Amino acid sequence: FRVIIFFHHTTKRTRKGNMLSGSNDQQKLNDLGSKTHKEQSIWFLNAFWKTIGEQNAEKVWDYTHRYEALDPKGKEGNSVDEFNAHRFLEQNNETLTVVAMREHMRKVGVEAVKWVPISHFYIYRYGVNWHELVNAAQGDNQEEVAKAQRMLAEAQAACEAAQAAESSAKRAEADAKAAQAELEAALAELKAQEDAYNNKTADLKRKSEEGSLVQRNKAKNELAQHLGEDPLPLRRAKINQEAAVRKAERTSKAAEEARVRAEAALSAALQSVDEAQAFLDEVKSRPGSAAGALWWIDRELHEARAYLPTSRGGYRKPK
Repeated sequence: FRVIIFFHHTTKRTRKGNMLSGSNDQQKLNDLGSKTHKEQSIWFLNAFWKTIGEQNAEKVWDYTHRYEALDPKGKEGNSVDEFNAHRFLEQNNETLTVVAMREHMRKVGVEAVKWVPISHFYIYRYGVNWHELVNAAQGDNQEEVAKAQRMLAEAQAACEAAQAAESSAKRAEADAKAAQAELEAALAELKAQEDAYNNKTADLKRKSEEGSLVQRNKAKNELAQHLGEDPLPLRRAKINQEAAVRKAERTSKAAEEARVRAEAALSAALQSVDEAQAFLDEVKSRPGSAAGALWWIDRELHEARAYLPTSRGGYRKPK
């Protein structure tokens, strides 16, 4: 028989967990297609982990992110229109067409109209039995998987916070460095003005002791006026230098405080990542695990490490 399923991009998810909603396989496939691209992919990996999933997990990861990129709803979407499905196939160098994929789905008893869930692509791409897919066990450790997912989310948030704190610390340090440069420039200007002032003082003192009486008296009057008040350039240089000192002290303190916060955030992130990894490894070692879901969490935990410095267990993604 042929099962006809009408998917719509705005279909809401009905149930989460170990089973799909529906009294027959048609309704279960419909429910699977209403889940997010990521959830559909994890379901597929769990269902066929030993035969297909384990050796194709990285490819499925890549497929999922490409699907999300083509979906206007991104990670929250569940399917794409025919045009974007065609673009997806082209991007992945797939020789099949959307028409061919629909024809295959029709032959195996499924007909999708207008919107194409990523689970349909997997059914065709890997030639799996869709009845097995919708009825596949998702592991008997859903509570542990959920806990691992929560720990992953905490680790991701901690890593992002650490990166933000590091960026803030670097900005503060750059401000402090700029303020120090301003201070050095202000000190140089002050020295230049003081040197000019002192040179003029010495010159007037010399003139007040040499030459005719008229010349000496004139020099003495000029010296008295000169010594009576700092000239404007010197006053300005002193004011600028004092302001530069205050700014340098303020920005230096801010940089030190920002660095302390960054180090604390990094330590918290490292601890969160290590705890999540340790729990995940423990769960993976037990029988009955949802292998696909755990692989996905492990992969996302790896992505989170990109926020950490390479000297502390992080890595840099190739550009």
